[in-house]
Amino acid sequence: MPQTRLPSEVTGTVWKIEVREGDAVTEEQTLLVLESMKMEIPVTAPRAGTVLQLLVNEGDSVAEGQDVVVIE
Repeated sequence: MPQTRLPSEVTGTVWKIEVREGDAVTEEQTLLVLESMKMEIPVTAPRAGTVLQLLVNEGDSVAEGQDVVVIE
């Protein structure tokens, strides 16, 4: 199965990670939540798959467009 890299849509902070590497996920499942300007922005899976790699940790700052999760 091809790998999909998921980017952050905003500049902000990783507020909560809801999955672990190796977890099976469903389409539209929330993988992590970003916080930006006191708003919570979920990063969701575009399709079903497996979390291959988490590229961030809770509390990390992220830039818009920065990859945060890889699924396959």
